[in-house]
Amino acid sequence: MKKHAAAVCGAAVVLAGMITSIPADASTGPAAPPTARTAKPAWKKCGTSDYPTLQCASVEVPLDHSNPYSERITIALSRVPHTAKRFQGPLLVNPGGPGGSGLKLAGFVASALPKAVAAQYDVIGFDPRGVGASKPALDCKPGHFKPVRPDTVPGTRAVERANLVRARAFAEACGTKYAKLLPYLDTVSTVRDMDAIRAALGAKKINYFGYSYGTYLGAVYGKLYPQRVRRLVLDSIVDPTGVWYDDNISQDYAFNDRHLAFLAWVAKHDAAYKLGTDPAAVEAKWYAMRAALAENPAQKKVGASELEDTFIPGGYYNGYWPYLAEAFASYVNDKKSDALVEAYENFGAVDASGDNGYSVYTAVQCRDAAWPRDWRQWRRDSWAVYDKAPFMAWNNAWYNAPCAFWPTDSLRPVDVSNRRLPPALLFQATDDAATPYEGGVTVHHQLRGSSLVVEQGGGNHGITLSGNACLDKYLAAYLTDGRVPRGGGEADAVCKTLPDPEPLTTKAASSSSRGSTLHGLLGSRG
Repeated sequence: MKKHAAAVCGAAVVLAGMITSIPADASTGPAAPPTARTAKPAWKKCGTSDYPTLQCASVEVPLDHSNPYSERITIALSRVPHTAKRFQGPLLVNPGGPGGSGLKLAGFVASALPKAVAAQYDVIGFDPRGVGASKPALDCKPGHFKPVRPDTVPGTRAVERANLVRARAFAEACGTKYAKLLPYLDTVSTVRDMDAIRAALGAKKINYFGYSYGTYLGAVYGKLYPQRVRRLVLDSIVDPTGVWYDDNISQDYAFNDRHLAFLAWVAKHDAAYKLGTDPAAVEAKWYAMRAALAENPAQKKVGASELEDTFIPGGYYNGYWPYLAEAFASYVNDKKSDALVEAYENFGAVDASGDNGYSVYTAVQCRDAAWPRDWRQWRRDSWAVYDKAPFMAWNNAWYNAPCAFWPTDSLRPVDVSNRRLPPALLFQATDDAATPYEGGVTVHHQLRGSSLVVEQGGGNHGITLSGNACLDKYLAAYLTDGRVPRGGGEADAVCKTLPDPEPLTTKAASSSSRGSTLHGLLGSRG
């Protein structure tokens, strides 16, 4: 699914002033209930060595926003306060997921932006309802991803049944433990929490910066509360027309392409990894490794499913490639599994925080939109994808399979098309696997007056504040005074991608880059 920005490279790209007029035929969008009264946050110091100025607080919001007298839940907040005389209001940030914690992201964004820009905002992080430090926090079935799981590829009916039992058990556990909560864990409820945060902060409008799923969250906020959006930044953009079943199938093809790009990179660096110079031959060795681990899991921790879990993060961020390649080479060439197990523990293993994130992920995605309830459709679709793009087809199917058995009814996805917003700034890489390029173009068309900045040839997910100065200059200009680029093609501006990493044996490789920090904070699986 490799796509490219059309007709942009030859177009003159300029920075234009912020558009302030609102079309007379603006769509009103879905009605939003009055925002619940929320007490002003009581901020306390909670700084870390990385983010020493971080402050923490919480707000209470109704579980059911249609009933302001319903049970209250707690939303955890973080803040890096503004220090400049010019104050441009709160900048809410979200790392995606759904299920990603945003508390540390506030510190990261405030430190990664130019100091003069960050100083003009209160950068606000939050744990969405059900997540992390917000209360109650979900953990439907602790240890759901404990190794070794059944092979994701259902080569026999017995393997398929084993995976179905796991998926159904997870859904049933969620329904048993959180029957009162599940009907209110969805994107629209989180958006209404965001507006309650705005009210508690005493702001008439918010600025918003979201990655991945956070782009859908921001677009839905803009639909329900367009008059309360001051600036809107969306990075690595969810296709709102595919929420969520179709989007996951699109991911399968894109992740397969990205995995092939990784294998080609390994072949390019044969001097370091000695796995061959032909990408097809390297691919064959990877699948041979998978088959061997399916028969004999490494150290009783890494079977075929865990191997996929370990390498899927490489589809999100190429900074992981050198570590994954070393583990791959050590297992194949030296018959040693220590590096592979270490890679699994670093990139693929799910801890208690991951259990919480997955619980919220399923709760929100299964509630947000209709999923097939007939497993035969999942089977047909997954095998059809697997025939063309085997890398993540079945892994992704089982990851989302609890939605086939989810104990709540589904809502309808929000039509985020919008004529009432100020100009939004969108960022999208052409080879992004988690949110394929088409999603960025779709939202660009749906948000009238928006500007799309494309990273040509980029394959990472989450591209601003990751070391690409070209992208970051557009972000800084927009947050400074609302300027957006205006071009004459499908995109309004194009930036070249950063070079792929080098093997760990060279000085160019680094595990402490800003990109790796960001990707450690972004929510998993979108």
